[in-house]
Amino acid sequence: MTDEPAQPAPKTHEKSDRLVTRARAQGAVTAAVIYPCSAAALQGAHEARAAGLIEPLLVGPRLEIERIATAHRIDVSSMPIVDVAGPVNAAYTAAALVHENRVRVLIKGSLHTDELMKAVASRKAGLLTARRVSHVFVMDVPRHERLLFIADAAVNIAPRLRVKRDITQSAIDLAHACGIAQPHVAALSAIETVNEGMPSSIDAAALKDMAARGEITGAVVDGPLALDNAISEEAAHIKGLATPVAGKVDVLIVPGIEAGNILYKALVYLSGAIAGGIVMGLKAPIILTSRADSAASRVMSAALANLLVHYARSPEHAPPHVEGLPP
Repeated sequence: MTDEPAQPAPKTHEKSDRLVTRARAQGAVTAAVIYPCSAAALQGAHEARAAGLIEPLLVGPRLEIERIATAHRIDVSSMPIVDVAGPVNAAYTAAALVHENRVRVLIKGSLHTDELMKAVASRKAGLLTARRVSHVFVMDVPRHERLLFIADAAVNIAPRLRVKRDITQSAIDLAHACGIAQPHVAALSAIETVNEGMPSSIDAAALKDMAARGEITGAVVDGPLALDNAISEEAAHIKGLATPVAGKVDVLIVPGIEAGNILYKALVYLSGAIAGGIVMGLKAPIILTSRADSAASRVMSAALANLLVHYARSPEHAPPHVEGLPP
């Protein structure tokens, strides 16, 4: 009796693979890698370029970039370098490149996140819009059939209701850019009823009302919902909840950064999820890379930025600009 040939292991991240394929088909977009003075930053740019998602332009000290690239055998010969000294100067230079239409995406290099955000979100940089700056994680969770968009787990610590409105709309816009025509949104709390002792439940109900009044558009929004009722139609049925979101949720709006950060990291480290992430609300999306990011995560983030740029090129999809700032 002959042994049967070993079957290939099933792929567990088909959803992110499809996302990358969708972005690649639309063509690479130009991206400024801000102060890429580490092997991880240069390798990330190389991987995203090799995937056909971005055409990187490196913004930082040329000699240092070339020294690191040589030391780690990373080929940057085809990547233009804008020679700028210092991380903050690099951030402002990258913002100017957006205004000059030389780049469409910004990517964090080896500078600190607070340095980057303080610069690019300043009025001096001219990248602000009327939309509050926020972050969205897109999670490819094995054995879960849908991508999960989580907002905001990285930028806004304890957002007020009006900020949550912007966070929700930006997450919906990103879902649209990823090809989800009418995303289902769950405004999360620990309970499914409004309780004045739990402010997140009040905000969640208000977000649902905003969607009903047209202040949030392009999605089905419900809340407050606990996580189990958003994810599982069976859990909602057992609790007697009639909601169009249960079992079909695409976007999870978390109460604050702590809940979002815990949820995102639990999915990555306990469920083997791939997480792509992007900052929205400025005139160019920002990829906040981390040394702990996997190659798959960096490529997925580049795919999200690519898709968002192509989506936002239509005038009706561009976020409103702040009066008095450069267009």
